Amino acid sequence: MAYHALVPAAGSGSRMHALSGRAVPKQYLPLAGQPMIRHALATLCATRAIEHVFVVLAPDDSHWPAAVMAELGPKLRVLRCGGDTRAQSVANGLRAMAGELGGEIEIGDDWVLVHDAARPCLTVAMVENLIAAVGADDAGGLLAVPVADTLKRADENGRVLQTVPREGLWQAQTPQMFRHRLLLDALDFAPQVTDEASAIETLGLLPRLVAADAGNLKVTYPFDLQLAEWIVQSRKAAGSQ
Repeated sequence: MAYHALVPAAGSGSRMHALSGRAVPKQYLPLAGQPMIRHALATLCATRAIEHVFVVLAPDDSHWPAAVMAELGPKLRVLRCGGDTRAQSVANGLRAMAGELGGEIEIGDDWVLVHDAARPCLTVAMVENLIAAVGADDAGGLLAVPVADTLKRADENGRVLQTVPREGLWQAQTPQMFRHRLLLDALDFAPQVTDEASAIETLGLLPRLVAADAGNLKVTYPFDLQLAEWIVQSRKAAGSQ
C-alpha cells in the first residue's frame, strides 16, 4: 500500500478571468514569485509519505512551466489527460496513473489524495494530519472546517428565504483521500459530482471529516489571491511550512 497525490489542473478559472481580466489559467497566476499551482505541488512533494504527485493537465495546455516544476524533483509527474469537468479529470488521472504504476489491480488499495490546484496554502502538517486521522478507514476522508457564519437561503429575488442552522455543517476542503479503486468506481457511478467525497457518498459510505483551518483557502476571486499571498509570505517570514 502506498500514498499518491493527484492534482486536477485542466480548468481555466472562468470566474477569476471574468473579474480580473487575465487570460492565463488561474492555476498559473503569480503568487509570491511562483505560479500558484507550484505552492501546492511543492507541499505534496515535500510530504515524505507521498510517493508520487500526479498533476492532470489539459492535453493542449501550453502554460505549464516545465523548467520551474522540474525543480520539485522526480516525485512530480505530468498527465495530459484532463477532461471537461473536475470529475472527468480526476477519473482520467486515476486511470493514467494506474497505467504508469502497474495497473489498477496492483494499485487498487493505494491511497490517492486529490488536491485543488487553487489551494496554494496547504502545509505538510495538514497532509500528515489527514493521513494519520484517516488511517485504514475504508470510507476515506477529507480536510474540512466547521461552518462558523450564519447561513441564509435566498429566494429567486435575492431575499432571505430562511436561516439555515449551521450545527453539524462543515466546509469541504482538499486533499480528499480515498482508495484508488473505490474512488474510480465512485466517479464512474456518479460523474456529475463536484468533489470526490460526494462521489463516495453516493455509494453509501461516510467519509471522515478531518479538521483543518481556514488558511487552506481556495482561490476563486481576485481578493483570494491577495489573501493567499499574505498567508504564504507570513509563513515564510515565520519560518513555518
